[in-house]
Amino acid sequence: MRPETWWKKLAKQSVWVLGLGVVAGGLWGGWLGWDQYRDVGAGGVGSGPYQVWQVAGLVVSLLVAVCWAALRRHTVATVAGTTIGLTLAAWCDWSDDSSGLFAVGVAMVMVGSLGATGLVCALVGVVAPGARRAGR
Repeated sequence: MRPETWWKKLAKQSVWVLGLGVVAGGLWGGWLGWDQYRDVGAGGVGSGPYQVWQVAGLVVSLLVAVCWAALRRHTVATVAGTTIGLTLAAWCDWSDDSSGLFAVGVAMVMVGSLGATGLVCALVGVVAPGARRAGR
């Protein structure tokens, strides 16, 4: 058996990054993309546009996808793809804000998803270090 060449490894990782980016962006659109209006309460205080259950659904769905990819030892692609997908989705969703402050929120999504995805991948690596070899 010949060892994999560097370009085959790069192509394989690129497919994982692209796939996880599409999954993350799709989950953002499915959970958060359709709710665009703020709720105004009786006291005139606004909230939203997202409800807690929508964000929780996004987090749990992403957790499943990230753990699945991390178990297959695609850590770098998992972190990069998920972060890129969520950042682009947030940018597309919030870029119509005329104040320009949406960029701060997008940066927070980027840093938060980078850290959270990296932490989950690290925990999966510690909890199930031989998962692939042991046949899960």
